[in-house]
Amino acid sequence: MKPNQIVLGADAIVSQPEPGLTRHLLAYDPQLMLVRNVMVNGWVGAQHSHPHSQAIYILSGHIRLTLDGKVLNLYAGDTVVIDGSLEHQASAIMDSEVLDVFTPQREDFLT
Repeated sequence: MKPNQIVLGADAIVSQPEPGLTRHLLAYDPQLMLVRNVMVNGWVGAQHSHPHSQAIYILSGHIRLTLDGKVLNLYAGDTVVIDGSLEHQASAIMDSEVLDVFTPQREDFLT
């Protein structure tokens, strides 16, 4: 992607990396990536870590984030910044939409 390129919603790269999760890859460059996630009630993501810093903004719903063994309940309007190298896991307590910002970009999301 070229710097300052506009990604219209209809042009987002959409994938379903696992049942119950739809990922919308929005604007990104090598240093930054914006991702919209739609999670259905009951979805449980895999516990994982990555070398990217991650900011999370809950657009709607209720998710549970387990971060380095600590459980956080997050609701619409809540934000958190995490060190992605810490083990973490998210689950949807109800249908939810979440924006993730990663730095640098998640190259694994581009494949």
